[in-house]
Amino acid sequence: MSVRPAPSTLAVAAGLALAAAVSLGLARFAYALLLPPMRADLGWSYFTAGAMNTVNAAGYLVGALLMPRALARFDARDVLLVGSAGSGMLLGAHGLVASDAALFVLRLFTGAASAAAFVAGGLLAARLAATAEVGAATKSAATADGTAAAEGAAVAKGVAATSGLRPRGRIGAGLVLGIYYGGTGVGIIASALMVPPMVARATSHAWQGAWIALGLAALAATALTWRITRHLAVTRAAATPHLPFGWAPFGFGLAGYLMFGLGYIGYMTFVIGLLREQRISAAGSVAFFIVLGAGVIVSSWLWAGMLQRFRGGESLAILNGLLAVATVLPVLSAHPVAVFASGLLFGCVFLSIVASTTALVRHNLPAAAWPGGIGAFTIVFAAGQIVGPSLVGLVADGPGGLARGFVVSALVLAGGALLAALQRPLGSAR
Repeated sequence: MSVRPAPSTLAVAAGLALAAAVSLGLARFAYALLLPPMRADLGWSYFTAGAMNTVNAAGYLVGALLMPRALARFDARDVLLVGSAGSGMLLGAHGLVASDAALFVLRLFTGAASAAAFVAGGLLAARLAATAEVGAATKSAATADGTAAAEGAAVAKGVAATSGLRPRGRIGAGLVLGIYYGGTGVGIIASALMVPPMVARATSHAWQGAWIALGLAALAATALTWRITRHLAVTRAAATPHLPFGWAPFGFGLAGYLMFGLGYIGYMTFVIGLLREQRISAAGSVAFFIVLGAGVIVSSWLWAGMLQRFRGGESLAILNGLLAVATVLPVLSAHPVAVFASGLLFGCVFLSIVASTTALVRHNLPAAAWPGGIGAFTIVFAAGQIVGPSLVGLVADGPGGLARGFVVSALVLAGGALLAALQRPLGSAR
């Protein structure tokens, strides 16, 4: 009986990245493109428009809170696929309703489903990153004198065995994590290509067809993830004991990440609206969103070395600071160069901040504590997102409009950079 070979590490990372494309790129960030036509059609204030993403973030928080227990009981891949497929069906359902109440409910449940996909995918990506180090550890063991290198290889092989993965070559763990989180860029670009042509139709509620298209795209991406990662089904998450996560030693990192969640989401919710206020053309807005999505994809390579090198909050601090600059750029100047530079820089940074917290957990905790650690950072991330959209919307409804809301977001991100800089490594977890 022949045994089907496992896909390469990069292929599996790409398969997992499609789940990130669904959970964030389609289920959350596509809303920025839909907000202007929905706001015009349904008569929303900026506060109501922001509240839609606040409710989505609340659902995400509920999902994140449930994930540690779910991942201790169920196979992480099963959780990933159920969350991703659920997100697709819920996105499609957005196109079948037009009342605020129904849309609020759908945004809530979409948030919970996307959290399941994103947290489970992050855990699988962290395990995959560990197996990516096996090749290097094994080679070191074969060439080094003494037992230290051999022991390192044995540890790496043990992690690989518990994940059901077969590493190939010497692929950096930071690159694997970057590819997973960078998958969100694929979802952003897909949204930019699908949504504007559909909402441009001169029909009532044209935005509904765009939601249905997003749902179908999410289900197609889930099917690809299922196929590429099907060999992972032999390993159950419950087979690995889960250790509790201690919040206090990661206090500054968690605080910095909370500020990130609070600050970045205003940009991703209202940036297309800001471009419309600045009279950027529809084609220019689409190009901007594509540039932003491309930046997310490129970020996998830009920051991989940094995520691998720093063991404390340095990466989170640097990236939060860069994100503050990107957020304030379109406020300082509406010139196309400044606007597109903002989108490119923002795209190159914001999902790598998420990857930086996963790297922080990996560097400082044993594998059995990763689910709790990833879940804890996801919780504070979601908590920040609950407040962020409504806060920016409330500020935008007053004097100064969206520009003032973006300044508030930039200041919050700068504060997050300062907090994260205080996070120190806990020492080797291996």
